[in-house]
Amino acid sequence: MGLRDITLAIVFFGVLPFVLSRPHWGIYLSAWLGYMNPHRLCYGFMMGFPVVMVAALTTLAGMILSKEKKQFIWGREIVVLVILLLWMGITTTQAFYPELAWEQYVKVLKIQILTFMTLMLLTSRERVHIFVWVVVLSLGFYGVKGGIFTILHGGVHRVQGPLGTFIGGNNELALALAMTLPLMRYLHLQETRKWVKTGLMAAMVLTALAAIGSQSRGALVALSITVGIFWLKSRGKLLMAILIGISVGLVVAIMPQSWYDRMQTIKTYEEDASAMGRIYAWKMAWNLARDRITGGGFETFQWDVFKRYADDFQGTRDVHSIYFEMLGEHGFVGLALFLTLLGFTWLKCGRIIRLAKRDPKLYWARDLAAMLQVSLIAYMSGGAFLGLAYFDLTYGLIVLAVVTAHLIEKQVQPAVQTLSPFERRFMPPAWLAPDPVRQPRPSYG
Repeated sequence: MGLRDITLAIVFFGVLPFVLSRPHWGIYLSAWLGYMNPHRLCYGFMMGFPVVMVAALTTLAGMILSKEKKQFIWGREIVVLVILLLWMGITTTQAFYPELAWEQYVKVLKIQILTFMTLMLLTSRERVHIFVWVVVLSLGFYGVKGGIFTILHGGVHRVQGPLGTFIGGNNELALALAMTLPLMRYLHLQETRKWVKTGLMAAMVLTALAAIGSQSRGALVALSITVGIFWLKSRGKLLMAILIGISVGLVVAIMPQSWYDRMQTIKTYEEDASAMGRIYAWKMAWNLARDRITGGGFETFQWDVFKRYADDFQGTRDVHSIYFEMLGEHGFVGLALFLTLLGFTWLKCGRIIRLAKRDPKLYWARDLAAMLQVSLIAYMSGGAFLGLAYFDLTYGLIVLAVVTAHLIEKQVQPAVQTLSPFERRFMPPAWLAPDPVRQPRPSYG
């Protein structure tokens, strides 16, 4: 029994009783456990303990017992998500490998149940803000740690996440960090405390460096595409240009020649076995979807399926793409629903930006929506080369967009006075004033 196990157990079991009376705390707890996976950093009994499941069940019990307000927002994004889940159920019944498919479908449903619980419990601006803080602190831990690691080791070794999680590999972690960077910027825009703003600026630089230090070619493509959108969508463009310049300068100064050699293979993908293996798997997924309207079901990328649908059988390959993963496992219908879900979320963020321009008190929502769009760009570009179609952070971003739109559409005023001392710690001081007067901020470029 190690110190990490004992510390995590004290924190985890110490918070659980409060979740029963404050179920939204359970959402924060589950997000921390799900995104950071602190139990996977342990070496004893907590490593295999089902912390996320226990936290989710406790949160569900709290929702049933608590009398606090709950809401379920039937936005079009949620409707499409529900239809997609139902379609996944249909494809699972027709899967090539039923046992594997049902096991994976149950995992996906567990993630989505927690997504719906989050949707119901993020009922105020403050809760949305705290939730973003939890996501940033959870994934930012690996960003800051990985950035320092890259600097100390000169970029020779790859930055990776905790094994056995969504972000266990270097490619997966890099994509998660690219998606987290815009959320850090949102928090930076809201802060008035200089020391917190400075810490967030440093975290952004280190997180970008960690994504590069993962030596993931997909991450480089995602960051290259995202950085321009990041700059356009963010206020304070001069500051962002400086931060981007610092990050690029550190990459040039730190990364070894081996990194440049690896990144150069993006231009010569025809000569790279890994890249050609992905294209081979993508062609197989295309052929499979054309033959079966339901695709092959979850976990379909197996030997027999490749042998049947690959143009030139070369064994099995990981599909390495959110789009072809959906296409191969759930057919053209599943891919269309997935793309519609992402598209509707983007449009929802655009609606938030338009509505928030009318009221300076709602500029926080405009900032968040703009940064959510940047996160979606990171996911959609990096995900083109990585099989993370069921990544829980993606659905967390969708919930944030839906909830934020609902809050500003109803002109909900935050009841700051009802916050607990713990929750107040996460709030910018200006938010805690009885009637804060906010000056109009510069519009987006």
